[in-house]
Amino acid sequence: MSSGTAGRVTRSHRIPPGETGARTPLRRFLRTSDGVSIDAAYTPGRGISDELVIVVAHGFTGDLERPHLRRAADVLAGHAAVVTFSFRGHGASGGRSTVGDREVLDLAAAVAWARELGHTRVATVGFSMGGSVVLRHAGADEAAAVPQHEGRTEARVDAVVAVSAPARWYYRGTAPMRRLHWLVTRPVGRVVGRVGLRTRIHHREWDPVPPSPVESVPRIAPTPLLIVHGDRDGYFPVDHPKMLAEAAGDNAELWLEHGMGHAENAAGDELLARIGRWVARHAG
Repeated sequence: MSSGTAGRVTRSHRIPPGETGARTPLRRFLRTSDGVSIDAAYTPGRGISDELVIVVAHGFTGDLERPHLRRAADVLAGHAAVVTFSFRGHGASGGRSTVGDREVLDLAAAVAWARELGHTRVATVGFSMGGSVVLRHAGADEAAAVPQHEGRTEARVDAVVAVSAPARWYYRGTAPMRRLHWLVTRPVGRVVGRVGLRTRIHHREWDPVPPSPVESVPRIAPTPLLIVHGDRDGYFPVDHPKMLAEAAGDNAELWLEHGMGHAENAAGDELLARIGRWVARHAG
């Protein structure tokens, strides 16, 4: 089916395994189980395997067109095909951001699309808010939340990477996080988000409060988990990744990156390539 335009939801027909070798970039609007249109793109991989795809989840105020996310996708495409998408309220996607709550449904729709394209192995790589989403998604049975199309559309994943992810909600221990809470909770902040940051933020508070990343992590096993964090992260200090790793026990690998700041903006090409190699080894 041809790609849609903003505001129009399209569904892709499933491509049988092996036919992804056509290596054709795709752009689609997906529909989440709660009816939100999600802008998504498929980048063919330059790796040796057609089986693996990496679904990349961006941070808050990002979208699939942002240069840092495109750079990350390009590096990861050296190891696998890549699906990028814009969370609700971001970029050309519909709806409003719930800052990590309903975004799990956006990720589930992107993972389901990746499987519809014929990939038998799917890994998720999330940055900051996207990191919290990939942890919550992998720690919950989200397959039931995905509309069933023809063919295989499970929302499960085979490996998970969380970069610069928070461990707990409502953290205000750093100046950037205090500014973020102002942006999300105040009417004038949401105007700034919409006009200045191209991010439409929902005005309602969480009800109920979703499980936190650290509560979700123990349920990810036996799916392989990699936690990546910079020791100069200005948003979340290193007690966050350490808390996540402790909650995961022996199932997680923790990389504390010297000199690294926050999320996709701070992830260099060398680190992204290492993440790609880790995914290729563990998503089997």
